[in-house]
Amino acid sequence: MASKVTIQDIADALGVSRNTVSKAINNTGVLAAATRDKVLKKAQEMGYKQFSYLNISETAGLPAVPEVGEKHEIALFMGNFIGGSHFASTMLDKFQRELAQLGYSLIMYRVIEEEVEQLRLPVSFRPDKIAGIACVEIFDHEYCRMLCGLNLPLLFIDSPADGFEAPLKADLLYMDNRTEIYRFVKEMVQRGKTSIGFVGPYLHCQSFYERYMSYRNAMYLMGLPCPEEYCLTEDKHGPSGLVREDYHQYLAGQIGRMKKLPDVFLCANDATALDVMLVLDSLGSSVPGDVCLCGFDDSPESRVVAPPLTTIHIHSQDIGLSAVQLLISRIKEPSLNYRTMYVETNLIFRESTEG
Repeated sequence: MASKVTIQDIADALGVSRNTVSKAINNTGVLAAATRDKVLKKAQEMGYKQFSYLNISETAGLPAVPEVGEKHEIALFMGNFIGGSHFASTMLDKFQRELAQLGYSLIMYRVIEEEVEQLRLPVSFRPDKIAGIACVEIFDHEYCRMLCGLNLPLLFIDSPADGFEAPLKADLLYMDNRTEIYRFVKEMVQRGKTSIGFVGPYLHCQSFYERYMSYRNAMYLMGLPCPEEYCLTEDKHGPSGLVREDYHQYLAGQIGRMKKLPDVFLCANDATALDVMLVLDSLGSSVPGDVCLCGFDDSPESRVVAPPLTTIHIHSQDIGLSAVQLLISRIKEPSLNYRTMYVETNLIFRESTEG
């Protein structure tokens, strides 16, 4: 009888470290998508069986459709309209394609403000026909807890800011909101830019909260203060999730009262960074001449604005694939412990920080 294939066997065959193979097979830590795919393919070729997660689009020999008698509809709950500039638009394309390959259909539901306030499910939603639910930008704690009470396989792609709230009884998927912010702050300080502020509603969602806390932690580790006048954290979103019309007035008032601009503004996302850029221009200040600017998302607008925006790139398709992995594994194994997964992000320097 052939001996069982081990992680070390796969590492030796590829000439990589055992740790790299372990990250790919268990889908933990930060690993390039190409490296992960190479490891998983080799593991499959060698007959390795102990996968914690499966790369669904590349794994041969798995059932392509739900088993007879299984439900085959996945519900997608969306809190906001997802436009073409939002990272989720690309992510959802990948999510739907991967589900289709496995024989699942995706039904989208726009959760409106009244349904959130009254803790009601969308009118046409039928839980008895649903295999699992994925939520994108559902940021109301009470509504999320109501969904958890349905006892259906449930995945949140981003979630409400947790704060002191009890953990949600669901799987959670985020982009890495920490690593590249640390790297950005360190790089700015090395360039002599030690006065760094943060702009964005940090309690809007968990990702914004993590970005704000990563900024504060990075400043602490660099031995630098976070002056409150440089932290513009009022929420730009109204009750319906739409951007408030008076947000520019808020930014103009706060920035206009500053005795001295910081060297850098780090923003919760690209949309907020573009708001800041417009307000600075209206106040007669320039980017990067008077203040450097960094966003988060790598939206299409970040590349065409003048000056092009330094930002942190989200691997949207990897998030889509990871979402399928988490949700389908939960459907197949409902008793799994709840999991939180982060997908790699990458810092991209552009002209907005060249000053």
